[in-house]
Amino acid sequence: MNVEKNQIDALNWQVTLSITPQDYAASEKKRLSERRRNADFKGFRKGNVPMSLIQRVYGEQALAEAVNEVISEGLNNFIKENNLRIVGEPLASEDQPQNEWKSGNDFTFKFDIATTPELTFTIGKDDKVNQYNINVTADARKEMKANMLRQFGSLQEGEKAGEDDFVVADLSGAAKTVEGAYISVRSVAGDAHALFVGCKPGDKFDINVNEAFTNESDRAAMLKVKKEELAGIDPAFQVNVVNVKTFVEAQENQETYDKMFGEDKVHNSEEFDAAVEAQLKGNYAQEADYRLNQDLRAYFLGKADIQLPEAFLRRWLEYVNEDRIKENKISTEDIDKEFDGFLKDFRWQMIRSYVMGKYGLKVEDQDIQEAAKGYVAYQYMMYGMGNVPPQLIQESVKQVLSDENQVRRLEESVEDQKVFAALKENVTLTSKKISLEKFRELA
Repeated sequence: MNVEKNQIDALNWQVTLSITPQDYAASEKKRLSERRRNADFKGFRKGNVPMSLIQRVYGEQALAEAVNEVISEGLNNFIKENNLRIVGEPLASEDQPQNEWKSGNDFTFKFDIATTPELTFTIGKDDKVNQYNINVTADARKEMKANMLRQFGSLQEGEKAGEDDFVVADLSGAAKTVEGAYISVRSVAGDAHALFVGCKPGDKFDINVNEAFTNESDRAAMLKVKKEELAGIDPAFQVNVVNVKTFVEAQENQETYDKMFGEDKVHNSEEFDAAVEAQLKGNYAQEADYRLNQDLRAYFLGKADIQLPEAFLRRWLEYVNEDRIKENKISTEDIDKEFDGFLKDFRWQMIRSYVMGKYGLKVEDQDIQEAAKGYVAYQYMMYGMGNVPPQLIQESVKQVLSDENQVRRLEESVEDQKVFAALKENVTLTSKKISLEKFRELA
C-alpha cells in the first residue's frame, strides 16, 4: 500500500491510499474461507460448498471488508506516525475517485483529516478577572421578607373574592354536576372573570366553561373528567358559590420563624432581618460565582484564541447526523444555527482538558457519585421534596449512573468545577462591589 500525504494547511491534511491486490488478498481469502466453513447451502454438506459459489454469493462483501481493513490500518498508522491530534474521524474527500469493486483490482481512496492545534497558553497572576460582590440593600431585604411571608401564608375564609383569591363552588350543567370545585379567580378568562371578582358565598351566576377556562387540562381537572371527554360536555353551567378562600400572608411570630428557618433558630424581628440578609448574601454569592465562571471561560477562550478546522467540522457534523437528517429529526439549517455554539463548546473542551493536564486534575469515581447525589437531590427539590429518605436517593443515584449519557454529563460538570477552582486559585480575581441592578445589566 502506498500512502501519499498532502498538508493543506496547519490543521488540514489530505491522505491518498493506493491499495493493490497484494495488500488485501490474504484477508479476502481468509474471509471467504470462514464463510465456506459455516455456509449451509441446500444440496451441499456444511463446509463443502464450492468456492466458486461462495465467491459468487459472498465475494463482494468479503472484498469490501478486506479493503476496509487495509484502509483502517493505513489511516491509523498514518495518524500515529505523524502524532496527529485528529478531530472527529477521517472523511472521504469530496474528490474521491471512482473505484470498480472487483477482486484483483487496484483501489485508490482519498481522505480528509483535520487536527487541533497544541495549546500552550499560560495561566498566572497576570491574568485578571473581575469577581463581583453584590450589595444587599434595605429594599431587597424588605422585598424578600414580604415574599417569604407570602410563601408561608395560608388560605382563609373570605367575604368576597379578589383577584388573588380562590372560589369554592358547585357547578351544575345539563348532564354534569361538580361539587366543591376550587377555582383561581386569576385563571378565569373572558366575560366570566368579572362575575368571579367580588362574588360572595351564596351567589349564583351562569358561565360558559369553554370560554371561562380556555386551558383544556385545567378545565378537565375542574370538571373531574378526562381531557378527551370535554368535547361531549355542554359548556353551559351554573356556578353556586359555596366559599371564598382569600390568601393571607403569614404573621411574624415564633411559629412562622420555625417554619421558615427550623425550630428555635430565629426568635425576633431583628434575627429575622439577619437571617434574610444571610440568605440574600448566599443567593447573591451563587449568582456572582456563576458569573465568575462564565467570565473565566470567556477570558481564556479569548486568550487561547484556538483556531479550528471549521469547514471540516461542519462536514463532520452533517456526517455524524446523517441518519437523523434523513429521518427529518434534524436539518442542515439546525446545524447552521447551532454551529457557533458548538465551536465555542469545542474550544472550551480543549481548554478544560489542557487545564486538567496542567494541574494534574482527575475525576475520581467518588466525584461522580457525589455529583449524582447532588443532581438527584436537586431534582427532588424541584418537585418540592426536601427530606427524601437516603435509600430513595441511593436508588435514584444508581439509576442515573446506569445511563452512559448522564454519566458523561456528570463527568463534564465535575471537570468544569475542578477547572474553575484551579483557575480561581491561579489568576488574579479583582473584587468589585456592585448593585444587583447593575450586576444583572452586565453583558
